[in-house]
Amino acid sequence: MKNTPIEYENLRRLNAPFFEEYIKIFNTVLQSGWYILGEHVKKFEEEFANYNNSSHCVGVASGLDAITLSLTAYNFERNSEVIVPSNTYIATILSVLQNNLKPVLVEPDIATYNIDPKKIEASITSRTKAIVVVHLYGKACDMTPILELCKKYNLKLIEDCAQSHGATYKSQKTGTFGDFGAFSFYPTKNLGALGDAGAIVCNDADLDKKIRRLRNYGSDVKYYNEVVGYNSRLDEVQAAFLSIKLKKLDNINTHKRNLASLYLKELKSDFIKPVVDSDYFDVYHIFNIRHQKRDALKAYLLENQIKTEIHYPVSPSRQMALNGLLDNYDFPISEEIHRTTLSLPISYFHTEEDVSRVVEVMNKF
Repeated sequence: MKNTPIEYENLRRLNAPFFEEYIKIFNTVLQSGWYILGEHVKKFEEEFANYNNSSHCVGVASGLDAITLSLTAYNFERNSEVIVPSNTYIATILSVLQNNLKPVLVEPDIATYNIDPKKIEASITSRTKAIVVVHLYGKACDMTPILELCKKYNLKLIEDCAQSHGATYKSQKTGTFGDFGAFSFYPTKNLGALGDAGAIVCNDADLDKKIRRLRNYGSDVKYYNEVVGYNSRLDEVQAAFLSIKLKKLDNINTHKRNLASLYLKELKSDFIKPVVDSDYFDVYHIFNIRHQKRDALKAYLLENQIKTEIHYPVSPSRQMALNGLLDNYDFPISEEIHRTTLSLPISYFHTEEDVSRVVEVMNKF
């Protein structure tokens, strides 16, 4: 009997446990006749702020917008510098460019894949205004030294939490260390919507007010516009879906951590596995391994009906979009990660049996 193919992701299967509630709440929103900035957005904003132990949450249209609006709120002088990790998804860097600011890329720690705090200070200049850290793959950054640098140089700190819903560093949730925590609810995330969606959390009432104004055409009162803003609003339907799934986010994270523990325990040492540290509560949005023969491994797994992904095949500095925009294009640690990384199946719908089969096949490579 042939083995059933193991998909990397399947959004229908991922969301199937929520379908009944989704259909019910969709009909409620549909019948209400109110689809933009209504009670469901307000409810989710309150719930997500509470979940993250934050004072404020503002729903926006996407994770990219969440970072972009966070930077816009500070109105930094044109061409001011913002430090970002060299191996992030390009959205982090696009948010800097869209604010007419200059991205300064800093290499990650080869063990954690997050920005290396020891390498940040050398890139700080008189024009540096902020650091955007990225809690990549669901692991928090090493926040203590980063916070010390921000204090020393009076820098703003924005956290890209697109992949770290519920992750903690020393028992504190990601998104609550800096001035802003920017979240994506893209459908594949641990807390995923059924379309694009995002949010920003903060603990400053004035910053909260700025973001609310910016997301809605720069307006506090309809038809009266105080600043040049955006149209970036979390809609009622997605907010309603997110409220339902938020109740299960800890269960989702627990399930993914259980699958990750099997990979960590059973995969042979040929594969470089994610590091585990008691200071970090990892939520494994992505479970990545590294291998020098990554492409051959990926092809071998596909031959055995196991699908994988690469996060990410091309480093930001090699993207055509950034040609001529960076001072430095030489990032050997980032390049090594992009050349060797492979993401294994670890969705909410995957079972322990699925992971055991992946392990069995991989250990024969």
